[in-house]
Amino acid sequence: MKLIDVINKATSEGKAVGHFNISNLEAFNAIVKTAKKLNVPVIIGVSEGERDFVGVKNVVSLVESARKDGVEIFLNADHTYSYERSVEVIDAGYDAVIIDYASKGKEESIETTKKVVEYAKSKGVLVEGELGYIGQSSKVLDALPEGVSIDPNSLTQPIEAKDFVDKTGVDLLAPAVGNVHGIIKGGNPALNIERIKEIRQASSVPLVLHGASGITDEELHLAVLAGISIVHYNTELRVAYKDALIKSLEEHKDEVAPYKYLKTAEDAVAEVVEKKLRIMNGL
Repeated sequence: MKLIDVINKATSEGKAVGHFNISNLEAFNAIVKTAKKLNVPVIIGVSEGERDFVGVKNVVSLVESARKDGVEIFLNADHTYSYERSVEVIDAGYDAVIIDYASKGKEESIETTKKVVEYAKSKGVLVEGELGYIGQSSKVLDALPEGVSIDPNSLTQPIEAKDFVDKTGVDLLAPAVGNVHGIIKGGNPALNIERIKEIRQASSVPLVLHGASGITDEELHLAVLAGISIVHYNTELRVAYKDALIKSLEEHKDEVAPYKYLKTAEDAVAEVVEKKLRIMNGL
């Protein structure tokens, strides 16, 4: 099944596809093992920085290997900031790419996104557009990122969403609905569930929730029911990995075999992934 078919199937069943970012093999293995255990589809995400570290083509090989092992897995080039880098991943064999011009002007965003869509369609690759600024860092924050507002008037408007989709031809849309990239120490803002419903009704494409780290399990459940088809996680995985790794290194100070002290970190990521996938898939 193609990625768009998997997304549409999940949406029709009141479910969502889990999207998890990686920057190393342990995180990849944790996600793949969990998806196989639960028998659900999953999307691996790599941002520009992550794929520069892992290797643009290396991650393609990892995904292809997992597919041969029976896992329904797809690859997305998360947050890509130029036409050139979009073409790079499209040509490399990714299933989807996000062209993120949310911090740019409206006309520039539409123009570049449309250009990426035209190229991607010739290769059978999905394109996701982002409408509304929610920050750019997947890390623990003291406060809302500069330039981010959760005021209802600042969130993505349904009419804007429809106009953006119509003019660009994107296959997927990531709106600003109270979500924020990263985890805020004092607690993340609440999602605007009604706005999700309004945008889903106004637009003709599946919706993607970025910045899901830090939202409650109940909000995740409600967001999926409201019309979210894909949910992104990154910061929670990074925190789980780092905390477990630090603890493992402290407990095994004399251990020099990486596969031994990294196993705990991999298991920590798998635990987070399983929890999220169970909620998204009603398991």
